[in-house]
Amino acid sequence: MGPKFRAVRSVAIDISPLRDSVPYRALWIGQVVSLIGTQMRLVAVPFQVYMITGSTVAVGFVGLVEVVPLIALSIIGGSIADTFDRRKVMFVATLGLMLDSIALAVLSFRGDPALWSIYALTALGSAFEAIDRPPRAAIIPDLINENQVPAAIALRQVSFQITHIAGPAAGGLIIAAFGGPGWVHAADAATFVAVLIALHWIPGQPPHAGGPLDDEGRLSARLIKEGVSFSLRTPLISSIFVIDLIAMIFGMPRAVFPQLADETFGLGAAGLGLLYAAPSAGALIGALTTGWVKHVRRQGIAVVLAVAVWGAAIAAAGLSLFSLLLTLTFLAIAGAADVVSAVFRGTMLLEATPVNLRGRVQALNLMVVSGGPRIGDLEAGLVAGAIGAGPSVVVGGLACLVGTGVVATRVKQLRAYVAPASERLPDRPILGRSNVPSTEGPEPERDQPRR
Repeated sequence: MGPKFRAVRSVAIDISPLRDSVPYRALWIGQVVSLIGTQMRLVAVPFQVYMITGSTVAVGFVGLVEVVPLIALSIIGGSIADTFDRRKVMFVATLGLMLDSIALAVLSFRGDPALWSIYALTALGSAFEAIDRPPRAAIIPDLINENQVPAAIALRQVSFQITHIAGPAAGGLIIAAFGGPGWVHAADAATFVAVLIALHWIPGQPPHAGGPLDDEGRLSARLIKEGVSFSLRTPLISSIFVIDLIAMIFGMPRAVFPQLADETFGLGAAGLGLLYAAPSAGALIGALTTGWVKHVRRQGIAVVLAVAVWGAAIAAAGLSLFSLLLTLTFLAIAGAADVVSAVFRGTMLLEATPVNLRGRVQALNLMVVSGGPRIGDLEAGLVAGAIGAGPSVVVGGLACLVGTGVVATRVKQLRAYVAPASERLPDRPILGRSNVPSTEGPEPERDQPRR
């Protein structure tokens, strides 16, 4: 029993941030609830567009209307997160997301909404998401001990994967039960209440010195440009972004899921929920067993291998459409590979970026992580319209393999990257360890590096 227990602990995720920090626990729980609603919406909108148009290409354009505001506003959102009270930024962005979902629900209940209105509200929600996500990530180090940051990042992956499973499944079941997406949008709006409640336990985050402001207190374009320039001219950083984009653009077949669920498997909305949930089921298992990654030194090679497994599994899923079980299995394998890649990529970005640029580089990373799948939706929809849904999945997976090989061959810094030897950092006080912090309390300590 002893050796078995130690073996389990060696791969099990560290939950100490949830145990030790009241603010982090509130943030995590609120995010889990709201992300379930968000993932429900990511099923409802493509389903709604497909029912209006009957076109997979139109479903693919959902990705385009989402990615444009994400690309346009993410880097600005990162600068806002470094400049203004992050708690207030999250509050305003959450209200915007709630009102956007309410508008989608009202249109859906009225019946026969215009396609342009669905696109417009989807784009608006994406814009609010671009403002909301950077402060949500940047606030984490202020809520926990510095040595708990890796565990907190892994817990975020767990929250993402839990909601990627529960949200699509719930969205598909609600659509099947009520005959339309209106109740999905209404439920999505209600989930944002959890975030607003959670903010009560999170201390205020006043702007700190060194943010991207000029001498007159305005956002500085020069300092925003500095973050972009550093990322583009640093081969390791840029290759991490590029290899993730390759995986998501060519190997993300979400846009064809409605057609596969309807025509290939004949399962309708319920089958659609299974297809959306399968990659996240595998990713959840991968995230819950990330204890072993700390022993891997050749992290660059690990990223390349993980992305290659993702592409191969996606191609295999496209070749196994004769069996729903096989397709779901390969999608789950792809999800597990993706979360392993995400853990290594996130660690490498933090290790390779100077402290004063981490906020802006992380904003760019959020833009890539959020924007890549949307561009992938567009690519998958267009290719499926040309050659069919099944072949488009296979072609996408193979293109991911080829692109990964090209990046690994051309960027030596990625192949050769080795994790530096790390030492345990001294603990710092955790806000809210035993008492609920006041929202008007003192500014958190700033002496530790920001991630």
